[in-house]
Amino acid sequence: MTSARKVLIAGGGTAGWLTAAYLARVLGHGKLTCPQITLIESPDIGTIGVGEGSFATIRTTLQTLGLDEETFLREATATFKQGIRFADWEKKDSWYFHPFDPPYPVEGAGLLPYWLLQDEAARLPFAQAVALQKKVAETQRAPKRLFENRFGGALNYAYHFDAGKFAKLLSRHAVSMGVTHLQGRINDVKLAQDGSIAGVVTADHGELNADLYIDCTGFAAVLIGKALGSPYKSVRKHLLTDRAIACQVPYPRPDAPIESYTVSTGHEAGWTWDIGLDVRRGVGYVYSSDHSSDERAEEVLRTYVGPTATDFSTRVIKFDTGYREQQWIKNCVAIGLSGGFFEPLEATGIMLIEVAIGMLTEYFPHAGPIDANAAVFNRLMTLRNEKLVNFLKLHYCVSKRHEPFWRENCDPATIPEELNELLDMWKYRMPSRFDVLDDIDTFAFFNYQYILYGMGFSTDLSAQRDSHPKVAEAKAIFDKIALIGDQAARDLPTHRALIDQVYSYGYAEPPAQRFMSVKR
Repeated sequence: MTSARKVLIAGGGTAGWLTAAYLARVLGHGKLTCPQITLIESPDIGTIGVGEGSFATIRTTLQTLGLDEETFLREATATFKQGIRFADWEKKDSWYFHPFDPPYPVEGAGLLPYWLLQDEAARLPFAQAVALQKKVAETQRAPKRLFENRFGGALNYAYHFDAGKFAKLLSRHAVSMGVTHLQGRINDVKLAQDGSIAGVVTADHGELNADLYIDCTGFAAVLIGKALGSPYKSVRKHLLTDRAIACQVPYPRPDAPIESYTVSTGHEAGWTWDIGLDVRRGVGYVYSSDHSSDERAEEVLRTYVGPTATDFSTRVIKFDTGYREQQWIKNCVAIGLSGGFFEPLEATGIMLIEVAIGMLTEYFPHAGPIDANAAVFNRLMTLRNEKLVNFLKLHYCVSKRHEPFWRENCDPATIPEELNELLDMWKYRMPSRFDVLDDIDTFAFFNYQYILYGMGFSTDLSAQRDSHPKVAEAKAIFDKIALIGDQAARDLPTHRALIDQVYSYGYAEPPAQRFMSVKR
């Protein structure tokens, strides 16, 4: 009988604790075959928490962990996220919405060709024309009603949350499933003769040994980078930002509306994120040090925040956008920032953690060589990262802004070759499902459409006009979407009201309402 593997996770935070909880839950908590999981984290290293946004996949992850939505929302002080509002990216005083909901389902090529063939000056913005989520989000409505299913609702959604509180929730959950939690700093990493990790040396717990080591030490990459020497592939030639300055901003009053989307605003040398939680906003400026000083970046951020800018402190975070092509070497796997980092555009950080954990769970070496699946893991993660570079670059490279930062982003020399080829093709045809690869591309073809046409990209379908004759039918569907959107904006609760309700009573009726319903 094969004994259960021993797993040591180095580092806590979202990456470490999400990994610990997921492995314990999925690989058989309480069963003899479940790996023995230990997590060690330094008590004096905090969570980076640059972004507090997530992708819609987080709902499936939380369900897999066995967490209920009420507990998560309350303990992580989370709010709902329906997409991203991009302001001043195409040009100043412009904006578009990237919703989580796909376009309204229509057979064949869908509604996009009929939208493209409309008069450009008269047509609605693309996301508004083909989906109702923009209307719901911009009226500050929630994506679901009070009594709808947990982790489900009228519209697709993710969350905004406090990263530190989320990590604490995950740690309690992981420990309840048998994960051993140690606090202490790793002082040294011992290597075996074959180059694998033989153990990690700590001041508080001596030498710790395992069959599989998971590096969640963040940018430090203590195991995968410093000990095993996995090279880091920078993609800054494509994605130009390398700094972020972040702050927390209180609401002017306790009942202030909460936006149910991330607000991303373009500036002279980068962009700001603005995330609404229950009692504060998380705000930050991502920028290029080649196009802005740190002092100027803080001026931009304080100007964006406005009069309350005197009431908060800021901190500068330096990063190098890129990834390790070898994220699994011998008996060590990197998950989170130790494996790579992309600017917090489109909330790719936690999503990449989810992907890596899911793959590790599938490829977990219960028996045989520890690194038997390392090659396929590395190949798939590299392909996914390459596709992510394309998608993130798309947000920049069709901008019409004139500042040097934006002009350099539009220089074909800074655009990945594959994306350049796609952009040339998309001048005369729409992005289609054949342009993306299932299980490799993080974003679907319609996500590319939302960004491309939100940014005002021009696709000439005039030569295909006769191939799309159902103009009247398409117009009826456009009208139907607008009608349903207006109805949803009236019927759904405000985002603030739903959050306050769930924090106080969960998804049950408040006591006063229950009493009234009994009297009736």
